[in-house]
Amino acid sequence: MGILDGKVTLITGTGGGMGRVAALVFAREGSKIVGCDIQAEANEETVGMVRRAGGDMTGIAPVDLTDAEQVHRLADEAAAAYGGLDVVYNNAALVRFGAMPDFSVEDWNVTVAGELDIPFLVSKYTWPHLVRRGGGVIINIASQAGLIAGATPPMVAHTAANAGVIGMTRQLAVEGAPHHIRAVAISPGPVLTPASDRDLGDNRAARDAVVSKTLLKRFARPEEIVELGAFLASDRASFITGANYPVDGGASAW
Repeated sequence: MGILDGKVTLITGTGGGMGRVAALVFAREGSKIVGCDIQAEANEETVGMVRRAGGDMTGIAPVDLTDAEQVHRLADEAAAAYGGLDVVYNNAALVRFGAMPDFSVEDWNVTVAGELDIPFLVSKYTWPHLVRRGGGVIINIASQAGLIAGATPPMVAHTAANAGVIGMTRQLAVEGAPHHIRAVAISPGPVLTPASDRDLGDNRAARDAVVSKTLLKRFARPEEIVELGAFLASDRASFITGANYPVDGGASAW
């Protein structure tokens, strides 16, 4: 018996990385999964992995989560897949890095849309479905960058957008409370994902610089973030709302 038995979870960005791991972990804990991604083939691979592991998952892809009309359709289709929504797991993000003053306005706009607009749009359009369900949980995956700045890589838009995600989570908790909707943020530090491997490659100096601020001097495994998410989505965390949980290896502690 899992801690999410009987729940339906929408997870964004399930084509790989932490979204794929979230689909597997939440399904293991008994939740039915609706997963979406802009990459249809990768998302379908995740659907197959969940089903082969004994879970129940429906995939919706491709979806551009920065497009309000597509997100609105996604929310309605996700709720229809299993008769409602209990959990919204805002995992998907798109980020660009660069230093001031050379960081372009386009890069700023892409990052704000990819990291702040996406959880806003998904939360906005799934909100009525959570209300109709009698309540639910919104989990926003933010970043330690919403709490502390970083030199490697330079991240002016990343810090601003994730500070916004953390602030928005508090507001969602306030507005959601009368509807029995909880809202919680998780702020990971550096995590080993295909995206981090793509960005850092074999650059050992860059990898060392990224983890130097952590007390544990390593990257997190995706499971170390997602397992907390599964707990927060469960009824065991029913008194937790409006909070932000840094899972950053101690980076924000000093």
